Amino acid sequence: MTHTLPAGVPTRLWLGGKLTDSSTGATFPVEDPATGAVLADVADASADDGLRALDLAVAAQAEWAATAPRVRGEILRTAFELVHARADDFARVITLEMGKTVAEARGEVNYGAEFLRWFAEEAVRIGGRTATAPAGSGRILVTKEPVGPVLAITPWNFPLAMATRKIGPALAAGCPILVKPAAETPLTMLLLGQVFADAGLPAGVLSILPATDAAALTGPLLTDARLRKITFTGSTGVGKLLVRQSADRLLRTSMELGGNAPFLVFDDADVDAAVDGAMAAKMRNGGEACTAANRFHVARSVAGEFTDKLTARIAALRTGHGLDDGTDLGPLITARQRATVEALVRDAVERGARVRTGGQIPDGPGTFYPPTVLDEVPADARLLREEIFGPVAAITVFDTEDEAIAAANATEYGLAAYFYTRDLDRAMRVASALKTGMVGVNRGIISDVAAPFGGVKESGFGREGAAEGIEEYLDTKYIAL
Repeated sequence: MTHTLPAGVPTRLWLGGKLTDSSTGATFPVEDPATGAVLADVADASADDGLRALDLAVAAQAEWAATAPRVRGEILRTAFELVHARADDFARVITLEMGKTVAEARGEVNYGAEFLRWFAEEAVRIGGRTATAPAGSGRILVTKEPVGPVLAITPWNFPLAMATRKIGPALAAGCPILVKPAAETPLTMLLLGQVFADAGLPAGVLSILPATDAAALTGPLLTDARLRKITFTGSTGVGKLLVRQSADRLLRTSMELGGNAPFLVFDDADVDAAVDGAMAAKMRNGGEACTAANRFHVARSVAGEFTDKLTARIAALRTGHGLDDGTDLGPLITARQRATVEALVRDAVERGARVRTGGQIPDGPGTFYPPTVLDEVPADARLLREEIFGPVAAITVFDTEDEAIAAANATEYGLAAYFYTRDLDRAMRVASALKTGMVGVNRGIISDVAAPFGGVKESGFGREGAAEGIEEYLDTKYIAL
């Protein structure tokens, strides 16, 4: 399969429902991480472009908020259908600019489109309530209103799904939205902009602003009183910075940040099922997911069997370009990310970890890192504390349930956790004890549009998806009657 973009993928900003050059005329290259080849030159949004997008959002706010929920929902439903109509194009673009296999990219297209369908249905379910005041002096009326213009900053690892998970509820709630996609993967988002234009979304309700200097673009927006919310998916460090910057204006904030997910295998687990779950939890998206299993804590009595079987499965994975037949694992997103993964593995090995497979960067073009398994990983290894974001499974052992729970919770992060057991009492007990926003019990994949996605501790706050997702874009108003 040739490694070229589909025809007609936009490369300019979306402003006012139209493709527009940057106000400075600047562009930047988007590269294929599997080859290093330049896919396209994309318009590089400036601070002035961001403020123009906010002007457009403010101008569109009242009319969009007053648009019938059914109409807003139908636009989202049409966008859902158009994404599926161009599913092959979306999958190809995702693979070329992000690196994942085309099979995984197709899975992301299905998953990402579902947020548009889900929130199309939620648009007509925005509710409120009435009650009689306890003193009998009147009635309490509670209504929901859109928060106003939103800034969304999306990551590179799921360039479609992380965008639709924010755009869907914002539009359903009646909020215009400005989207700053990751500089590594702007093409998917620009293609989505074309979908919304074709779906009949009014001009100004959605702006798309690729930019290489995120701070220069977002800084003026965060200090502008007209912006009322920021939603961000990315690293905890950047999330903390954005929260500090948003504090002066008391912006509504949603932060979906880093993770350090534990994967526990208890002595009564179905080991083969646990290995299947581990492959899904670790190798989905090449490990470049905030929900990816980062630390495997395995009961000593089954550790040998689990490690041998997981190693065999991971060693059999074939790396290559995501569009090529037979590829199981694509490249990491950048050379910088690969260097981070390499440093974490090297640190663990220097501290005594054993490499069961992988662990050596291959020769040749592209930012590939081999699927890797480490066991006998010492407690002081950095990769037990830091998010790996790559195809590396780090295995340690435990002797008791309490020890396993303590190890799982020994992190400042709290996004996702996984564990395998056949004991129902243990399942309920451990799920309650794990300090994370999401728990997979005998499951390696937990993301679902109908489930609230989000974490605790330094993994952020707020929820995306499900009925909770639209609440992030609504203010509550009390009217005394």
